[in-house]
Amino acid sequence: MTEVGQERRRISDPTMMRALAHPARMAIIEDLNTTGEGRTATELAEIVGLSPSATSYHLRELAKVGLIEQAPSRGDGRERVWQSPVHAWGIDLEPDADAETQAAEDELVGVYVDRDYARLRAFLARSRQEPPEWHAAAGLNTSTILVTADELKDLFEQVQRLIGPLRTRDRKGTEPEGARTVRVHFAVFPDD
Repeated sequence: MTEVGQERRRISDPTMMRALAHPARMAIIEDLNTTGEGRTATELAEIVGLSPSATSYHLRELAKVGLIEQAPSRGDGRERVWQSPVHAWGIDLEPDADAETQAAEDELVGVYVDRDYARLRAFLARSRQEPPEWHAAAGLNTSTILVTADELKDLFEQVQRLIGPLRTRDRKGTEPEGARTVRVHFAVFPDD
């Protein structure tokens, strides 16, 4: 049996995609998936930059579509703790999806890409103030390669295998001294 938060799930329901296609909700899911910990609306409010009541609203919307669930109590029955039932959510841009699903996919991917690139731009703006070892270790690279579809799929899977053991939630409590959270943005796509 899979423990809560240990599996990946694909989202194909447009209602779920639209519920997630909001920056605050995406931040909530990201925190719950990344840490693997349960959090209250008050704790998540600090992370997403909203009030606890606004965060509670977003938590209820995510729970309505099954993206999050109530976690076991920490002992205080008045406190609502939320968790993600999986460690990662993903979508497949289905070529034969109906128009409603395609629109929901596009909206969700747009919010995701905007969020990722905002982080990259924020890092680039502050990169010169990073400690020298972190400034030197970070990188931004675009390579143009010539591959078959099978080779591209294999490349993507190899990178995922390299990243897997380094995921934050899997290293909690065993992280090396000096470790920091690092975002890995990796995309592979045909460029016509």
